[in-house]
Amino acid sequence: STKAKDFEGQKYTIQVSPEDCTSCGICVEICPAKNKSAAGQKAINMRPIENLLAPERDNWNFFVNIPEATRTDLKVGSIRQQQIQQPLFEFSGACSGCGETPYLKLVTQLFGDRMVVANATGCSSIYGGNLPTTPWAKNDEGRGPAWSNSLFEDNAEFGLGMRVSLDKKNEYARELLTSLVGELGDQLVEGILNADQSDEAGIFEQRERVALLKAKLSGMKPTQAVTQLLSVADYLVKKSLWIIGGDGWAYDIGYGGLDHVLASGRNVNILVLDTEVYSNTGGQASKSTPRAAVAKFAAGGKPGRKKDLGMMAMNYGNVYVASVAMGAKDEQTLRAFIEAEAHQGPSLIIAYSHCIAHGINMTTAMTDQKLAVETGQWLLYRYNPALVAENKNPLQLDSKAPKARLADYFNMENRFKMLMQTDPHTAEELMSAAEGDIAARWAMYEYLAGRTFGES
Repeated sequence: STKAKDFEGQKYTIQVSPEDCTSCGICVEICPAKNKSAAGQKAINMRPIENLLAPERDNWNFFVNIPEATRTDLKVGSIRQQQIQQPLFEFSGACSGCGETPYLKLVTQLFGDRMVVANATGCSSIYGGNLPTTPWAKNDEGRGPAWSNSLFEDNAEFGLGMRVSLDKKNEYARELLTSLVGELGDQLVEGILNADQSDEAGIFEQRERVALLKAKLSGMKPTQAVTQLLSVADYLVKKSLWIIGGDGWAYDIGYGGLDHVLASGRNVNILVLDTEVYSNTGGQASKSTPRAAVAKFAAGGKPGRKKDLGMMAMNYGNVYVASVAMGAKDEQTLRAFIEAEAHQGPSLIIAYSHCIAHGINMTTAMTDQKLAVETGQWLLYRYNPALVAENKNPLQLDSKAPKARLADYFNMENRFKMLMQTDPHTAEELMSAAEGDIAARWAMYEYLAGRTFGES
């Protein structure tokens, strides 16, 4: 049971699917709730599966038949309420404890019933397209993400084409709707054309209007305009376009296309699942790989600093940019996704994704994320162009000044630790340079975030 005001008198249960659990243990590691009746135990714990499989299978079957919470009644800006939303990405078959999949789960909880996804080749396309099954699901109304995978090098353009197509079909539907105002009535037509679809309630109401429109059209004489409007009427409801891929795609092979799409000004949302290495193809260094990390083609430690993709995107001025790490600040991550989708223009979210290629204990990987932020190795920020209209600085730093030792973070991950063992002198030099990178980057971002907007 819970004493939280928004769930007063109700019970909150986390039900695990016993046949799909990968035993990564992250849920236990990050669980904040202690079991007061059992010393050292949390609200969720790991146990041998033999005695749990049958009863938990029954519990799971009961659980999945509980009616889903009404989306229009939830406050999606709160993690506590938002996590009750139905995920439309689940049981992916990714590595146990994968750092990418929580972001995909989150984005489908928020926008999955109206998502269109262009997925670059990489880890996310493999565990996302492991046909004949797929982790991209649909809800009880039959709505879910429309997903497709493109080549490594052109996924941004692939997604832009989807955006152009969606916009054109919406434009055509609005033209046809206007031409039929005499038969359909001013109230319905004006209601659809001027609908506010900025939140769940608005989208629900627009779907109701479009359903009424389709019912009216089905009873009308099947002229060309009526038939064609029936075929595109669903495009009058807002669609959320997401271009998704890893750092190998976004920083390297597909960067030219990514930059083109950012410059286009189109309303696209770009999610970069940043593992700082080419994960799917064996762990090669990418332009996202940080200084001092060991990877294929950087066996002696990467000598150069990490490419700052976020800063490059911010220079356009009209692009929403966020750098997030769910293990460090889940509320900041949630806010970034909501703000990015609401932004009427290009948005870019760079999401820190721990990876088995880092040589880490995947059970404690969320702690790794937190330490990465506390050392300054990873920054949390949001750059929101909408704040310019309020005469505010669009750049908001969401992480504090580095306070933890970089060496503590490096010692948690084999990608850094192995160089200390094989070449201590080089490791020391690169770590010193990495500390310099952190200090310089923090000083620059702190300066930019602290400036009065409009100051030259």
